[in-house]
Amino acid sequence: MTSKETLLNKPGPPVGAGLLANASVQSISSSDETPLSRASSLPQVCGPTLDFAEVCLTLGRTTILDKVSFQVQPGNVHALVGPNGGGKSSLIKTLLGQMPHQGQLSLQWPGEPGTIGYVPQALEFDRGLPMTVDDFMAAMCQRRPAFLGLSKHYAGAIGDALERVGMQDKRKRRMGALSGGERQRVLLAQGLIPAPQLLVLDEPMSALDEAGIQVFERLLGDWRAAGITVLWIEHDLEAVGRLADRVTGLNRRVLFDATPREALTPERLLTLFSTHPRSAS
Repeated sequence: MTSKETLLNKPGPPVGAGLLANASVQSISSSDETPLSRASSLPQVCGPTLDFAEVCLTLGRTTILDKVSFQVQPGNVHALVGPNGGGKSSLIKTLLGQMPHQGQLSLQWPGEPGTIGYVPQALEFDRGLPMTVDDFMAAMCQRRPAFLGLSKHYAGAIGDALERVGMQDKRKRRMGALSGGERQRVLLAQGLIPAPQLLVLDEPMSALDEAGIQVFERLLGDWRAAGITVLWIEHDLEAVGRLADRVTGLNRRVLFDATPREALTPERLLTLFSTHPRSAS
C-alpha cells in the first residue's frame, strides 16, 4: 500500500529524493466495465509544472537514465513512451524518491502545494483478506480505522467516487472476489479522494478490456478539464496519439519531446524502440 501525507514542499525547489515523504500519494488505476455514472464533475484545480533537468541514474555499471530533460506543462496530459527497460518506471520511482539520482527534479505550484496521485501497474495484496470494497475505501481515504466503517465526513465522497467508476453496486463485495479490472476500478475511485493536482499513471490501460478503456479515457478527459497535470506512461500508441497533449520518447535518454502528431512518426518510433538508441532529430 502507499501512504497519504500533506505535501509540504514550496514552489520551485528540487524534489525527488524527498518527494515521497512530503507528498500526498495515492494508488489509483482503472478497470473493465462501462459505468453508469451520475457523479458531478471533478473540482477545478491548478496543476503544477514538472521539470526534469539532466536527471541521471546509474545502477552498478548500467546506465538507466542518461541526462533526461523535459517539462510537463500544467494541466496537460503528457505521455511517456518507450520500450521495456528504457527507464520509464525508473524515472517515476526517481520522481517519487524511491531511487537515487543525479540532476534535478522540481515541482512549480501555481499556489499552495497540493496533492500528488500515483497509479502503479498493479496492486499486490492477500486476496483471502475479508476486506470489502467499502473497507478498502475507508482504509485508504480516512484516518479512522476501517473496522469502524466509513466516517460521515468521507461517506458521500466515497459513494460519488464509486459511482463515477461504476462500482457503487459492489461496495459490499470482498476485494479478493473482484476481477482484476474491478479491483483496478476501486483503486481509481479512491484516487479521486481528494482530487489530486498531479497524477502519475504507470500503464493504467495494460489490463483493461474495451469497456474499461472507455472508463479510463473518460476520466482522462475529466482530469484534463479539471486542470490536473498528468504524467502518463503508456504502451498503447494509438491511445497516446488520440489522448495526449504532448509525448516524450524515452530509451535511457530523451529521443524526442513533441506533440503526438510530430512525435509518433514511423521514423521516430523505429529509433525509439531500437536496441541501441541513437539521437533523433
